[in-house]
Amino acid sequence: MSRTLAVKLTCGAESAERANQGLTVAASAVALGAPVSLWLTGEAVWFAVRDRQPDLGLEHAVGVVDLLGSVLAAGEVTVCSQCAARRSLTEVDLVEGARIAGAAVFAELVLQDGVQTLVY
Repeated sequence: MSRTLAVKLTCGAESAERANQGLTVAASAVALGAPVSLWLTGEAVWFAVRDRQPDLGLEHAVGVVDLLGSVLAAGEVTVCSQCAARRSLTEVDLVEGARIAGAAVFAELVLQDGVQTLVY
């Protein structure tokens, strides 16, 4: 596959099914061999914080740690810089492989040819 999938996840445990859907789509795209860039904003930033990933408590759903691990294994995970700052988070707080970047980096990614963007 040559197209990159950019998934922007804007919710956390407060919207468990939507959050799970975004994580599942990102992990599924990685499993299909697509380049994936997962962007976490708002309460979704907690999914990338070491030892703080919330349990979504959804039946028939793969756990957050496993889904995020799948994306990290072959894709990118980025935490919104403003969202991280509002929660006093730095890259030291994040799981290995996750990074912090701002809106300009997201805009640069999604404006490239061959990028499909989904927002959850």
